Amino acid sequence: MKLPARIAVPIALLTLAACAPQTSGGTATTDDKSGTLRVWLFQEVDNKPKEKVVEQAVAAFEQRHAGTKVEVEYIPVDTRAQRVKAAFNDPKSAPDLIEYGNTDTAGYVKDGGLADVTAEFGAWADAKDTDPTARASVTVDGKVYGAPLFVGVRALYYRTDVFKELGLTAPKSQDELIATAKKVRKAKPELYGLAVGGAYTYGAMPFIWAHGGELATVEGTSYKAAVNSAAARKGIAAYTSLFGDDNCPAAKCAQMGGNATVTAFASGKAAMAIGGDFSHAAVEAGAVKGKYAVVPLPGTTPGSIAPAFAGGNNLGVLRSTSHRSLAVDLMKQLAGKDTQGRLFDAMGFLPTYTDVRQQAARKQPFVKPFIDTLGAGARFVPASPGWGQIDASLVLPTMFQEVVSGRKDVNAASDAAAGKMDAAFAAAR
Repeated sequence: MKLPARIAVPIALLTLAACAPQTSGGTATTDDKSGTLRVWLFQEVDNKPKEKVVEQAVAAFEQRHAGTKVEVEYIPVDTRAQRVKAAFNDPKSAPDLIEYGNTDTAGYVKDGGLADVTAEFGAWADAKDTDPTARASVTVDGKVYGAPLFVGVRALYYRTDVFKELGLTAPKSQDELIATAKKVRKAKPELYGLAVGGAYTYGAMPFIWAHGGELATVEGTSYKAAVNSAAARKGIAAYTSLFGDDNCPAAKCAQMGGNATVTAFASGKAAMAIGGDFSHAAVEAGAVKGKYAVVPLPGTTPGSIAPAFAGGNNLGVLRSTSHRSLAVDLMKQLAGKDTQGRLFDAMGFLPTYTDVRQQAARKQPFVKPFIDTLGAGARFVPASPGWGQIDASLVLPTMFQEVVSGRKDVNAASDAAAGKMDAAFAAAR
């Protein structure tokens, strides 16, 4: 069956990035056809299966290009901003090809770090089957700055054995989700009811959206923060109510990010967690294998699905590379249909090609709740170069952490976050 498309990135607003000043070392003047290519890819919770797929793709690439060697480094997602910014400003230390989150596209283009590969992408046979919204995630002002690698969306993982023992069923609303989490914690204090993290931005967003809130709204050619609206505050209050001794103690959970919550679930320390289709391999490799199921994260009304962040990663060639042709070919190798199919088998990453996704869905029924979540209407972050600064400076995690620590109430914390977001949007104009 055909999977629903992801939400499209608002291209009209991404055009802002095209006029921004460049901070990178510029475009290389040479295009060497041999030598060493350096690649930065993201480190996953369970990275070994990804490494194996990448090694196979790299071996095929090196076999086709005599005299060429590929060096792959896996970098932590949480510190990517500092590493990539340094690479843009120092071409000598920069890799030739990077994996990057689709929320970073506009900012990286503004920084002048990514190469325009419009011509090569257009001539690439595989690209004709790329989901249009996945293509939008690498497009700025009509130009293509990479290749989509996978699409990601989150849903609710839960322990079937624990739920059966306690006579519980999968929650149908967010109120029921919160109540269920606290029931589990009371009955089994050794477990988190629902593993949550103060630094888990993309796990918290569905609570804001489900309550009718927005991160920001379009204002002219930019954005205006909306995390301090009444509706958004209801979502913030719902999410932060899960931090406490009756579910996930703030002392332990306030600093946790997405990977930490998935690890807690996979290791058997939580009865529920908000995890992605891309978390499947890590959970399968954990202590809960065979003892869990996945359903869409519920919305506020019974039977509804909370809007999820439409995530995913891309691959991009750096403008500073002195091996442009080789780097583009390696990008195609790593983001091509064969490799994406293998990454799905190994990691559960949903392919960005419509035909490969159809094949994946036939092979693995575990993707259904994620497909259903996409079909219910996924959401995206503000398509502004300013979002990169907001994300890197941990504006939203700080807001959540201020609330769960008791330093500020929801109103004060969301007002402070909105002020920081508006400053970042203004600076990105």
